[in-house]
Amino acid sequence: MPSIEVGRVCVKLLGREAGKKCVVVDVVDKNFVLITGPKSVTGVRRRRTNVDHLEPTAEQVEVKKGAADDDVEKALTKAKKTKFMKEDALPTQAPRAA
Repeated sequence: MPSIEVGRVCVKLLGREAGKKCVVVDVVDKNFVLITGPKSVTGVRRRRTNVDHLEPTAEQVEVKKGAADDDVEKALTKAKKTKFMKEDALPTQAPRAA
């Protein structure tokens, strides 16, 4: 399973954005990361998320730590992953009970 690091593309497992893809922009601590869609591409807004609510994919994008939404969107376009990001994904990992 790929690690959760800056630039990793993940699928949200829980919440109103479940099944949508996002990019990790910053690692806050061992439990939380800062993610963005960006909203203009996937509909996922920039927010802090628990790592247990994310499923990392094998895909990665070259972005700097704390990159702005515009920078992430440019990186996705450069890597030709915009279409991939817009596709909804069904999470394959079952959420853990609290």
